[in-house]
Formats: sequence, C-alpha cells, structure tokens
Amino acid sequence: MQRSQQRAETPPGHVVVIGGGIAGLAAAHRLVTSGVRVTLLEATDRLGGKLMTGEVAGVQVDLGAESMLARRPEAVALAEAVGLADRLQPPATATASLWTRDALRPMPKGHVMGVPGDPAVLGEVLSPEGLARIAEERDLTPTPVGEDVAVGAYVADRLGREVVDRLVEPLLGGVYAGDAYRISMRAAVPQLFEAVKEGGPLLEAVGRIQERAAARQQAGPVFQGIEGGIGTLPAAVGDAVRAGGGDILTETPVLGLTRTETGWAVRTDTRTIAADGIVLATPAWSAGTLLAAESPAASAELSGVEYASMALVTLAFRRTDIEAYSALRGRSGFLVPPVDGHTIKASTFSSNKWQWVADAAPGLFVLRTSVGRYGEEDHLHREDEELVSVSLRDLAAATGLTARPVDSEVTRWIGGLPQYPVGHLTRVARIRDEVAKLPALRVCGAVYDGVGIPACIASAHRAADEITREIIATPTLVRGTGSEAGQ
Repeated sequence: MQRSQQRAETPPGHVVVIGGGIAGLAAAHRLVTSGVRVTLLEATDRLGGKLMTGEVAGVQVDLGAESMLARRPEAVALAEAVGLADRLQPPATATASLWTRDALRPMPKGHVMGVPGDPAVLGEVLSPEGLARIAEERDLTPTPVGEDVAVGAYVADRLGREVVDRLVEPLLGGVYAGDAYRISMRAAVPQLFEAVKEGGPLLEAVGRIQERAAARQQAGPVFQGIEGGIGTLPAAVGDAVRAGGGDILTETPVLGLTRTETGWAVRTDTRTIAADGIVLATPAWSAGTLLAAESPAASAELSGVEYASMALVTLAFRRTDIEAYSALRGRSGFLVPPVDGHTIKASTFSSNKWQWVADAAPGLFVLRTSVGRYGEEDHLHREDEELVSVSLRDLAAATGLTARPVDSEVTRWIGGLPQYPVGHLTRVARIRDEVAKLPALRVCGAVYDGVGIPACIASAHRAADEITREIIATPTLVRGTGSEAGQ
C-alpha cells in the first residue's frame, strides 16, 4: 500500500493521552469523537483519579468526589453522552448547616462563596461585634485588588475577619482544602473578582452578582449526582472511548517524552509508543517531571504548584441506632470553620443527601467526614482507627451522636487538590505559553482552570480541540502511527 493511500484510510493522527483521571478520560472521549485515534495511558490499576466508588457495609458509595456542578454544562453533558442520562440525580436535600460557636446553625442564604450580600441573614452565625464590623464597610476607603488578591485578605479588610473565619473559610475549604487568606480571588471566585473591580462596597458587588444570576433565570438543580455514585462516571467514559476505537492501558506508567522528527516518542516501562500528539492530563508534579527535558521552563513552573491532602471517613450506622438524633434529620450535612479548632472540616449525611444511597440501604444511615486542609498533613498519618475515632468524637459534639458504626472506610487522597494562591492564573498562563512552543502537546486537569469536575472536563476539551486542529493542519506529522511502534 502506498503511503498516501494509508493516510487516506487511517484516522487523522494518533494522540497519546497521559493520565486516566476525569480530565484525561474526557480528552480521550473528545478526541475519539472527533475521529482521532487515541491511546490513553494510566499509571495505576484503575481509571478515575479522585472519582472512585467503594463499599461500606456492603453498600456502594462514593469515596471521592460525590457531586458535580450542574449549572456548568460540561459534566452533565459528558454523563449524558456516555449513557448515564437516566441515572443523573439531584440531591434529595440541600439543607446544609455550619457547626460554629458550639451549635449547628443554618447555612445563610444569599452569599457568594460565603461573602454575604445582606448582613441581616448572618445573625445566627456571627457575633454582634462581627455584624457591627460589616456595617462599617461603607465608610472605608476602597481596597485595591490589582491583578489579583487573596479572597480572605480582601474580605477581611472590607467586612472583618469573622466573615472570613466563619463563612468564607469553611466554604472555600470545602472546595480547595486550602487557606482562604492565600487563595486567589481571581482564580477561585472569578465572578467576585470582576464585580469588585467595578468599584463600590463589597456588599453591593455581591448584590450585583446575585442580580445578574437572577436575570439569567437558570433552571434545574445546582448540583447533580449519579445513581451508584459519581465514581461510576470514569468507567462509563472509558467504555465509550473503547467503543470509539480508543485503547486504554492501565498499570502503564510513562517514564519519558521525547520529540522525534515525526512527532513524539512516549516511553513506558515496557515499550515506546509513537504519537503525533500528546495530551498531558496528570498532576503538576508528574507533568513537570515529564516535561523536564523538552520544556524546562514549563517544568519549573509546574514544580511550584502546591497541593493539599485530605482523608474521607465513611461510616455506616444502623438506622434504628440513629433515629433519636434530631440533628441528623433533614440536613445534607455541615461545614466546620477551622477557627473553632475541630478536626473534621465537614460532614455529609449521604443517606439524606442522595436518595439512591437511602434506597440501596434502607436499614442503614451512611455519612462521611473529611479531615485535612492545606498545611495539616499530620492528620493523614494517623491510623484508620484513630481517624474514625476523632470523626466520631466531633460528630458527637456537633450532633449528639453516640451510636457506634457497623462499618467504616478511610480513604486518603494524598496531594489530592492543587492550591490556587494569588497569582495562580498568571502561573498557568506561563505554563501554557511554554507548552505551546512544543509541537502538538497540551496540558489539562485540575491544575489549570478549576478543580471541579466540569472545569476539568472543559480543560480537557480545550486541550483535545487544540491538538486536533494542530494535527489536521500539519500534514508533515505522522498519520496512523501504531501504538506498538518503536518497541
């Protein structure tokens, strides 16, 4: 067969996706849907990254991320595309609380990541002194935000530290496991950053955000889960990639990337794979290592990204043992401000929040706690039994619960969440500028555009689309190179 004939009969290029978390899977799915031939390589023995299911007391539950933002379209659309539309399920209740000042208090409404628009709703959460401090904002001189500013520092300057410590910190910590006084407003709460740049009091900026949201009149749930767990999404995407002709290899760590005259050589522990393009969907430290030879500048930037680690403690109780505890009824769970000095940072009442969990185990009550924030890795070195004990101690203090669980599962996520300090988006721009100097290589994942599932998928789609355009527009790249090439 002549080479021109071979090109006409094979897909437009071969892209290797490195990393089998949701970003890598979404990139692979986008590529095969575009007609590109794909090989996905995952170092571990499973797909999904921080999306994972497991069992507690015989019930399948999420042991990682448990919901996805539905007001962004990417995650819901991907779930629908891979056949999970009929299993999408919103929370049965979204009535969350704050465990603060020694009581479970209703989560105030009308805020943007904890920043209030109306101080009148904060009476149960803040002290009289804290409320009085908010009232002073209109008399303060403007606080410049410049190119970026820490969320906590800015809000504390405008409204006082109590708003940050008891509202902003637990909400941001629930997303990033980070420190509100370090986290970039531009990266983590971009709508707030843009609003405060317009000038005026912070309370008015929040009001403008809420007015714009109301004008959009977004219908439907804010969040969605999946019957059986969000952790079932990776397998469904993987199946769709295979059905589209893609190859997925687990337990295949990538040891090196090298540019060749015709594209890329991807070295694993067992073979060298020829590729026309690369999508690098790994954590920053791994991406930095793989790019060290070909892009030292990008590698150096990636090596500076810090991560937070955390643990999830999933507990199952007999429902008859917890019926007396009214604090467990009707709530989806609670957040915990670190200023109060407790170990757990949140608890989710899974059997209340997700109808599919309640239906799967009507005789049980499943909940989980999370432990660990940025800079608090010591907790993660405790034995499983100790993490269970400290979770039960804090649950008893918060809700009165003294029942003993019938089963427990501790899941550690070491280096699970990249941190977004002030200047993070500028770092990301520098990384992408350096990576763009390499032919047909892109990066994606939680490091770059947001840690949520929809943001990771959007990042993956961007990378896949750019690679596809570059491969199609560059006829000198090898077409149809085999995954066994170069062995």
